[in-house]
Amino acid sequence: MRHGLEICCGGPAMTAALLVELGELAERAGWDGLFFEDYLIYYEGEDPPTYDPWLLLAAIAGRTRRLRLGTTVTALPRRRPAKLAREVLTLDHLSGGRATVAVGVGDPKDRGLAAFGEPTDLKTRAAMLDEGLDLLVGLLGGERVRHHGVHYRVDGATLRPAPVRSPRVPVWVGGSTQAKAVLRRAARADGIVPYKLTDTGDWADFAPEEVRDLVAALPATRADGQPFDVAIGGRRRRADERAERRYLGELAAAGATWWLEFVPAGDPAAMRAAVARGPLR
Repeated sequence: MRHGLEICCGGPAMTAALLVELGELAERAGWDGLFFEDYLIYYEGEDPPTYDPWLLLAAIAGRTRRLRLGTTVTALPRRRPAKLAREVLTLDHLSGGRATVAVGVGDPKDRGLAAFGEPTDLKTRAAMLDEGLDLLVGLLGGERVRHHGVHYRVDGATLRPAPVRSPRVPVWVGGSTQAKAVLRRAARADGIVPYKLTDTGDWADFAPEEVRDLVAALPATRADGQPFDVAIGGRRRRADERAERRYLGELAAAGATWWLEFVPAGDPAAMRAAVARGPLR
């Protein structure tokens, strides 16, 4: 099981320079991946500074050599799938094949939806995600895509250069496992970033047996033949590191391929310390 960081993309005291610095520090501290949240307007504070994850990741790509780089998660319904695919493919080449993108319907707390006239109706966003996911998977694999749908149209276009690693840049799907559509969408991609509750205001860890059931319900391998990614986590490290280490071992035994530890927006020194301590192996 690999260990990654989920890092906020904004906050009252946040700067772009700090976020890039944390990316460099993550590699030195032994983390396997770094994944930014993706918001136009960060969800805490009054008009908080917020930064584009793809530009941050591009900067970090030039300062690292092995760190997996991506988002958890990008709200695909507020993005043009072709534009997102172009950004991800560019990051893939800048990083030498280290890009990953996770997509979902979007966080209900995302103030950047209604503020910019994006659809807020869940049914509409879900339909856009279903259409957009097929386009994204095809474009990130260098395929010639033809699609005439309700929300998107592509007339036999392909994006070049092809991804660094065949057959495509890995695509993960995020969402609550209470929504059966999340499992259905994830099975069309390369991985899943699951949460237990549709209302993420109340956090609950996955039990190892729940992860085992989740793994059994998903494909055994992704498009490149590697194990299908099941990325569990999304919270801060618990104070009891012995219990945390035991829990992570149980998740790995249950089939999880990633543990994602969250670093919230806050005092820069505290954020640096959370990254610098490295993963619990």
